[in-house]
Amino acid sequence: MTAQTVSAARFPELTVVTPRLLVRPLTGADTSEVTGVFADRQTRRWMSLPSPYTDADAKMWCTWMAAERRTRGDGDHYGIVQRDDDRLVGLLWTKRTDWGTRSTEISYAVAPDARGFGYTAEAADALAVDLILEHQFQRVEVRVAAGNVASRRVAEKAGFVYEGLLRNAGVVESGRVDLSVWSLVPADLRGDPHAAG
Repeated sequence: MTAQTVSAARFPELTVVTPRLLVRPLTGADTSEVTGVFADRQTRRWMSLPSPYTDADAKMWCTWMAAERRTRGDGDHYGIVQRDDDRLVGLLWTKRTDWGTRSTEISYAVAPDARGFGYTAEAADALAVDLILEHQFQRVEVRVAAGNVASRRVAEKAGFVYEGLLRNAGVVESGRVDLSVWSLVPADLRGDPHAAG
């Protein structure tokens, strides 16, 4: 693969299905649900978002920001939707994609009334596995702000392997934080005992 091909790569458009969930690209119709997720106080605590978070911000997130990220090859924005009632219960997004190493990072947020049901871990696992098995990614990362216990549990339940701490590497609402790094690589899916190093 040439450098020109790597820089021109477009992020794959994908939809992933689990027994309970559909992970699909966001659209403008998801605006109000996305506002609800990102305007939530607990979510905001662990992120750096516009304040206040409005429907206009959410519409940009669902439409042109997602399209721009896809076109640049950097990632995409997804809704986590319950299959039984078509309700959006959370968000996933991929970013910092490196086509030379075929790696990307997944981030996530869940609707306040959907916490505690395991939706985010189920969706993150399905998306990461699809990226590795169907799109030949070699590394999928999750970076979690130190202290964000709920997000750390999602990474663990989704099967990601803890790698270590990046000091002073992240920004949340209150300022700079350390980030713990978790990853999933093809060897993890084969049950390779040497995968974790």
